[in-house]
Amino acid sequence: MIKIVYINPVGTDAFDRPMKEFLDQYKSPDTIIEVTSLKSGPWHLEYYSYDALVIPDVLRVIKEYESKGFDAAIIGCFYDPGLHEAREISDMVVTAPAESAMHIASTLGDRFSIIVGRRKWIPLMTQNVVKYGFESKLVSFESVELGVWDFHKDIEETKRRLIRAAKNAVDKGAEVIILGCTVLFGFFKDLEKEVGVPVVDPIIASLKYAEFLVELRRRIGWSWSRIGMYEKPPKDEIEKWKLF
Repeated sequence: MIKIVYINPVGTDAFDRPMKEFLDQYKSPDTIIEVTSLKSGPWHLEYYSYDALVIPDVLRVIKEYESKGFDAAIIGCFYDPGLHEAREISDMVVTAPAESAMHIASTLGDRFSIIVGRRKWIPLMTQNVVKYGFESKLVSFESVELGVWDFHKDIEETKRRLIRAAKNAVDKGAEVIILGCTVLFGFFKDLEKEVGVPVVDPIIASLKYAEFLVELRRRIGWSWSRIGMYEKPPKDEIEKWKLF
């Protein structure tokens, strides 16, 4: 059995149930998924300041589920907020949509494009592309100019915009498309039929990457290196300052 918590890092549970129902279709048979959200905070992370505000709560939720015996946590936003910070403090596997999707996309084709909701999102996502080492794999970002709460209001309009953006990306040389928002869950199959290339759904990607990393840990013993980037903070400091 693998126990995974998918964390919606927003102060609303509006997406929790539909995301769990969606993820349950793609999980391995021995995986149990729990989807949770934050008790308070912004209802979306379209602004970088909102992204920064939720990280402390995300870290606390991860430590909470680690204490419950979960094997992995997924930070469910394509900005990947707090991903490296979480790996620093937790012994669980921790994944996030952007990193997972880029790793998978880079094996499905030579180069990829990322479809985003708004132009606003592109600078921070570009920083992550560079940080993860995929700059040479990126063809383009394509914006559909819809916010997080717009994607599921008019499904057909969202599909039209996604198809147009994906076709533009393929014309520019993309061999794989990544959907650059977790709330774009459920659109990938229709898009694949229209453009004829793999379309990576980021929440499926983060789920399968989490299962893979748990398996690596259990069978081979591979996990985060504790030298350098993921060196853990001193336990006495965490306890003294009651950080998590």
